[in-house]
Amino acid sequence: MAIAEITVVPSGVGPSVSDYVVRAIKVIEKHEGVRFQLTPMGTILEGELDSILDVIREVHNCAFDDRVERVLTLVKIDERRDKALTMEGKLSSVRSKLAG
Repeated sequence: MAIAEITVVPSGVGPSVSDYVVRAIKVIEKHEGVRFQLTPMGTILEGELDSILDVIREVHNCAFDDRVERVLTLVKIDERRDKALTMEGKLSSVRSKLAG
């Protein structure tokens, strides 16, 4: 299981990219094996690494249109093979240490 953060920046569309974020989320929602969490600065993906990489490729490609000829995609991947890795698990670990 892996967790990835993706930020896609279409070049030349002005200060607002919310239409492109909506387009990306619709692509992500088609992938049943990948959970996601939208954040103000990107999107967190959770699932098997191969599935996440497929989503990243599709999201990157969906940002291209008649206004966009250049797209910058930033990706961070956290993968553990010794135990299950989830978004909630990572947050719970930090919260329990803050409380303790």
